[in-house]
Amino acid sequence: MLNPNLKLNPKILNEECELKPTRAGFGEGLVEAGRENKNVVALCADLTESTRNEDFAKEFSDRFFEMGVAEQNMVTVAAGLAIAGKIPFVSSYAAFSPGRNWEQIRTTIAYNDANVKIAGHHAGLYTGPDGATHQMLEDIALMRTMPNMKVIVPCDAEEARKATLTSSKIWGPIYLRFAREKTRVITSKETSFEVGKAELFWESNKKKPDLLICACGPLVYEAILAAQNLEKEKISVAVLNVHTIKPLDEKTILHFARLAGAVVTVEEHQIVGGLGSAVAELLTAKAPMPLERIGMKDEFGQSGKPTELFDFYGLNKEEIIKAGKKVIQRKK
Repeated sequence: MLNPNLKLNPKILNEECELKPTRAGFGEGLVEAGRENKNVVALCADLTESTRNEDFAKEFSDRFFEMGVAEQNMVTVAAGLAIAGKIPFVSSYAAFSPGRNWEQIRTTIAYNDANVKIAGHHAGLYTGPDGATHQMLEDIALMRTMPNMKVIVPCDAEEARKATLTSSKIWGPIYLRFAREKTRVITSKETSFEVGKAELFWESNKKKPDLLICACGPLVYEAILAAQNLEKEKISVAVLNVHTIKPLDEKTILHFARLAGAVVTVEEHQIVGGLGSAVAELLTAKAPMPLERIGMKDEFGQSGKPTELFDFYGLNKEEIIKAGKKVIQRKK
């Protein structure tokens, strides 16, 4: 069942649940951060409306910098602003930042431990009709390998708002990943959020679950649907929202993994280098057990409606259920 202690959105599992893109949560959180701290500034690479920077730009025009289509220059300027005491948030499509400017992020931001927050928008298959060139499916891998970098993938717009506001209060480089399309708002303002802390969204009906599902981003919702269906088949499930890929909440993941003895990871990203890899590395080192990974299997996306693409690539509850049953059989 849904964890009652987290005060999740009570409408998660019905059609009345609000739909909102995670990038909208970023825009709201950025304005809040700007109101709380005058050192918060924003830079954008000619995508002010798409990345939801417009409200910040209107309210804090003297703290907003339109950098044009020059992502490499944008992050270098941001590093300088951070070293001078500002808290810069830089925005572009994830395909371009960190896709195009990875070396500048590495050298000017991460290497200097500069206090810059990098917002990668339109990540994953939710970019839909824009096709493979804009469907960034490798960004988590790129950023989690970088020293000093934290990586956060909010599950919905409300968590995106909290992640953005919280990031303004944490020192050091942070990568925030946002989607284009509207997705279900499964959390509420009262739902807890802490960087580096995974949350138990779905509780097992047993002390020892048969399966642990670790999910991130909007696919957390599909993981919850899968858990609901598996419970009907008498398969007990725990679902963790692993919004922070780095630093990974090893303690919580290991606790539930050891109880279950079988794990499925779910992400809208390549299974190489993303959440699946992070969990695999952890389990290999500290608690070897069967693991199945749901995600893009070493292939690019293509143009299409997001719902079509998710079904085509198996990023849905049906495939999570299949993977769950498979990994339980491996355990046996």
